[in-house]
Amino acid sequence: MTRHSLRIASFAAALLLQVSAFAHHSFTAEFDAKKSVTLKGTVAKVMWTNPHAHVKVDVKDDAGKVTTWDFELGSPNGLIRRGWSAHTLKVGDVVTVTGYVARDGSPLANARVIQLADGREVFAGSSAEDAATQ
Repeated sequence: MTRHSLRIASFAAALLLQVSAFAHHSFTAEFDAKKSVTLKGTVAKVMWTNPHAHVKVDVKDDAGKVTTWDFELGSPNGLIRRGWSAHTLKVGDVVTVTGYVARDGSPLANARVIQLADGREVFAGSSAEDAATQ
């Protein structure tokens, strides 16, 4: 490998590391551990993506208006270690989610616990527990 090629490869690697660092966020930067929310709704979409899985839940307010909330979960690998599978939540399931709201007021929350229609509760792998110990 020539010296010029080595410089280009080093630059590309450094750039990729920088992008990766920006892709992940701190819990306390995005969510408020002092403001919890519990919402009941219907699962609209489940996304098994890294670094965090997400579940979109359609929540109907008292006036009948539906808001789609985006609940951030732990990583897919972490959820699997906690007993989850790709079939734990399915579109159409009615769930109750408890978590921590986004600081910007958007319908986004970091999920802590999800109660399934049959009453079982599954831990959502929230990064809030790590933030609480800091």
